[in-house]
Amino acid sequence: MSASTADLAAATVDLGAAENASTRRAERARLLVQPIIVLILVVGVLIWAFTRDLTATQKASINATNIATLTWQHIMLTAAVVIIVVALAVPLGTLLTRPRFTRLAPIIVGIANIGAAAPAVGLLVLFYLATRTTGFWIGVFPIAFYSLLPVLRNTILGYQQVDKTLIDAGRGQGMSSFTILRHLEFPMAVPYILAGLRTSLVLAVGTATLCFLVSAGGLGIMIDTGYKLRDNVTLVVGAVLAVSLALLLDWLGALAEQFLGPKGLR
Repeated sequence: MSASTADLAAATVDLGAAENASTRRAERARLLVQPIIVLILVVGVLIWAFTRDLTATQKASINATNIATLTWQHIMLTAAVVIIVVALAVPLGTLLTRPRFTRLAPIIVGIANIGAAAPAVGLLVLFYLATRTTGFWIGVFPIAFYSLLPVLRNTILGYQQVDKTLIDAGRGQGMSSFTILRHLEFPMAVPYILAGLRTSLVLAVGTATLCFLVSAGGLGIMIDTGYKLRDNVTLVVGAVLAVSLALLLDWLGALAEQFLGPKGLR
């Protein structure tokens, strides 16, 4: 290798390292700033709303008890969706990367693609029409189907990115397939799974605002009330709280990506 080629290679490595360091600094800065933004949004909109001269109708929606109840309902809807998504997508994605089941992967991912491509409001309405009931789970199941794809796809991708030489080395040391999966493949797929989970969290908290359509609760009730009554105060409070909750959960997802993955891959 000539001196100029070596210098070029060294410069490329240095540039890549600098870019990675810059990206990490930007991510750390965002992790510090994002919760502050959420706090400012929530405190600001609540102070703005509660210091206004509210009508009796507005007070029925804009009070501490109602806001806390709707926010908690929204969190529970999101949590239920995420639990279902993880419970389905991670084992299913793991199974579809095993040699005997890889041929099924395009079919299953295609079905998940249908859920992601369909409008969330359409899935809610269709599920309501199919069951002729309303309530918490009638809101949760369609949104879980809608939010399934990112975790499923990233789980499969995570396993596909594992270096095959590591698997061969594990087999050479006498490890069983399950041991290799547990100690090598799954830990290395975790960062991809967490990235997909972060996307699903944001999708779930956003689409949960539509759950009022099937009487499942959530902050969508406040948004819908403000819209129907042409009450901009209630509308703004509901919308800002929903946005703030989405930002907060995205921040929690980013924290999970930073601190829950294998130490050597962070």
